[in-house]
Amino acid sequence: MSDSEAGPYVRYEVVDGFATLTFDSPHNRNALSSKLVRELLAGLAAANTDPAVRGIVLTHTGDTFCAGADLKEASTADPATAADQRTRVMIDVLRGILASPKPVLARIDGNVRAGGMGIIGACDLVVAGPESSFALTEVRIGMAPFMISLTLVPRMDQRSASRYFLTGEKFNAVTAQEIGLITVAAADVAAEVKRLCGELRKGSPQGLAESKRLVNAALLARFDAEAEELAQRSAGFFGTPEVIEGMTAFFQKRPPSWAQ
Repeated sequence: MSDSEAGPYVRYEVVDGFATLTFDSPHNRNALSSKLVRELLAGLAAANTDPAVRGIVLTHTGDTFCAGADLKEASTADPATAADQRTRVMIDVLRGILASPKPVLARIDGNVRAGGMGIIGACDLVVAGPESSFALTEVRIGMAPFMISLTLVPRMDQRSASRYFLTGEKFNAVTAQEIGLITVAAADVAAEVKRLCGELRKGSPQGLAESKRLVNAALLARFDAEAEELAQRSAGFFGTPEVIEGMTAFFQKRPPSWAQ
């Protein structure tokens, strides 16, 4: 086991009534490896059942909040099996954040890609700093943002969803706030998160839980109605010629054959 694999990929700490889950797998840009996902789900479960925890903060080490699926891990497994596992995991992660009775905040000052975008879409509040960048790059490897569309489409305005789903362009925190993806683009991320946590502490635990249920009711209903179909569509794309070419080009750091 390498040094990077020995420690936790998600560090858990409770301070002043908030459980902070820090993605700490910078060697692979905090990609959603099986280890990181297990620890993330365990952290969410621990926070949900701890009466001393009023809310949850998701944050990161390194220059990337989350790069999405761990493509290197995926490439070592049978494509169909790996694809099915990834989609099931994404369902668990996104629904776990949406259905948590505690408000979930994301504190970001780095890159957010693919599945990481779905995670921030699931969060109740998102604060992003000036070093943040966002992109939906699935289209560039022969895929589409299947599962994460469940949390992103309800948050983003329609024109922006069309643009960024189709082009894969990068955009910054200011744009992310303008299109509804994040709550606040802040020069001082830590200070803004601290302020918001202070505001949340003024709410009662049951008041926060019920208010979150009200806001997320339609989103969760759509999630439960469509997740299975989208999971099957997503899994069906892995192993297709275009995805094989797209992932090969990604690893070889070259444009795929269709890029002109």
